[in-house]
Amino acid sequence: MEVELLKKIAKLIRYCILTSTTAAGSGHPSSSLSAVELVTTLMFGGFFHADLKKPQYENNDRLIFSKGHAAPLLYALYAASGAIDEKELLTLRKFGSRLEGHPTLKFPYTEVSTGSLGQGLSIGVGMALNAKLDKLSYRTFVLLGDSEMSEGSVWEAMACAAHYKLNNLVGILDANRLGQRGETMYGHHTEVYEAKVKAFGWKPIVIDGHDFNAIYQALSTAQPAAEPLMIIAKTIKGKGVSFMEDKDGWHGKPLKREELEKALAELGEVDMSVRGAIALPSTNRHSERSEESHTLPSTGDEISRLRSASLEMTYAANKPVATRRAYGNALARLGATISNLVVLDAEVSNSTYSELFKQKYPERFFEMFVAEQNMVGTALGFSRRGKIPFVSTFAAFLSRAFDQIRMTQYSGGNIKFCGSHAGVSIGEDGASQMGLEDIAMFRTLLDSVVLYPADAISTERLVEETTTHQGVCYIRTTRMETPILYGPDEQFPIGGSKTLRESANDAVTVVSAGVTLHEALAAYEELKKEGIAIRVIDLYSVKPLDIVTLQKAARETRAIITVEDHFAEGGIGEAVAGALSQVSGVRCQVWQLAVRKMPQSGKPEELLDYEEISRGAIIKKVKELA
Repeated sequence: MEVELLKKIAKLIRYCILTSTTAAGSGHPSSSLSAVELVTTLMFGGFFHADLKKPQYENNDRLIFSKGHAAPLLYALYAASGAIDEKELLTLRKFGSRLEGHPTLKFPYTEVSTGSLGQGLSIGVGMALNAKLDKLSYRTFVLLGDSEMSEGSVWEAMACAAHYKLNNLVGILDANRLGQRGETMYGHHTEVYEAKVKAFGWKPIVIDGHDFNAIYQALSTAQPAAEPLMIIAKTIKGKGVSFMEDKDGWHGKPLKREELEKALAELGEVDMSVRGAIALPSTNRHSERSEESHTLPSTGDEISRLRSASLEMTYAANKPVATRRAYGNALARLGATISNLVVLDAEVSNSTYSELFKQKYPERFFEMFVAEQNMVGTALGFSRRGKIPFVSTFAAFLSRAFDQIRMTQYSGGNIKFCGSHAGVSIGEDGASQMGLEDIAMFRTLLDSVVLYPADAISTERLVEETTTHQGVCYIRTTRMETPILYGPDEQFPIGGSKTLRESANDAVTVVSAGVTLHEALAAYEELKKEGIAIRVIDLYSVKPLDIVTLQKAARETRAIITVEDHFAEGGIGEAVAGALSQVSGVRCQVWQLAVRKMPQSGKPEELLDYEEISRGAIIKKVKELA
């Protein structure tokens, strides 16, 4: 190891951190300075292997900045490698720059967008699992801050990594003692981190995070490791600038011009020509992976071609089937032709029916236990390495992972979520188990897709559709069995709907999806006996909406009634009303039947009546309007 060269590179990196944050007028120089020796040794000491000309090469090592506020350090690293021009560093945090305040995919060497603390290690778990699955030799390194070690998701990831024996995962904890407003929970008591890390099944190594030799020895231990490794580095926040070092009040605060001059004087002469070399990865694609594990292309055309050979579905027309079971059937069927499809479940696979995939493809099924936050982060790690992860649990429990779900949109996450046991129709289990916020939650994500099938056929078709759609998709399934509505040849494009009942004399239109669609159809039959015609639309695609069909219904009937087993806020009713309000020339009232009372235990039909989203409630509202 050339310590003197590493010292020169570290000095250059410190210079870049200080000058770029001062030029930006904002940023986190003190949090970046504390980890300089750690990542300098990792990147330029021969431990990190990557082809900088091919940032997404499959066997590159991965480096995740879980402490995303240290973005100035990340950018400075790649300037020191020669991958980006130093002048570009002065665009830090400027509008249009690739160098945003926290790492995003605009910067080609960013593995994943970070900034919401406590998520990087879970993403690292997904990337490390992917390497094991594909029999690749790359390793995943995750730089953590000590403040985020208070996040439960970190320890979910720690437990999961130990369970799967991820000896290709290395955590580097920058324990610089100070958080945003003062000392962190354990300060510089690295022995506490050491005990906790060891208890979670990882190998801990405690070092001085500014000692190149100690860092080198710790990283050498990771080659090869028997278990996940956590390097616990005692560091000084603001290291290298005397008036910042270990001082409170400098978090997220750049130096003023006069302070920068003083800091650079302390730093001394900087060799602006020095550059660090990053070792290249293995270039033999199949030297460490079998042909059988070859990942298929995930383009829509290719997947469509591959799945076309096995579209046969066997559902008896007179036998109700729960959409959650159809979800599992679809995964098991598609797994045969889409080999980059992986499935994660939070210990409820016998309820979500993802176990049907597990039974056929156990090597591509990952039990994530009751740790939904880590499950979503892990799925993002898989997604960033080219897999199509399907994530399933009860719809209610996805809400606890919303921050992780929210962050996937900033990383181009191609993840398919399935929330089962949605709505009051689950019955006796009671309010805590009823997903009633899930549609609203997923609708808020930019460019997301929200699907709510009403029968087994539409469920299977919609699962297929999500495999060809790039981005976050949510499929809402239900516990109770529902009748088959469609034939096996029916198609369900994203953004579509199905008009199931229609006439020239329709008084009002009833728009629904899932369980309450069957209530709407039952109401149609009752009203028909009384000579009242209504239009019934299956709005299986809640986002994007079939605005053309809705617009037509708004023009041809007196009113639209939406019916949903979901809270009124953010649900189908608000989606329809909001969309129609943007269409000029459409004047139509939208009446929303939704869950508005505190749910309780009971039989599904009792609860649908109680919440006034049953066939009886629909008939009552139609008569009021007609």
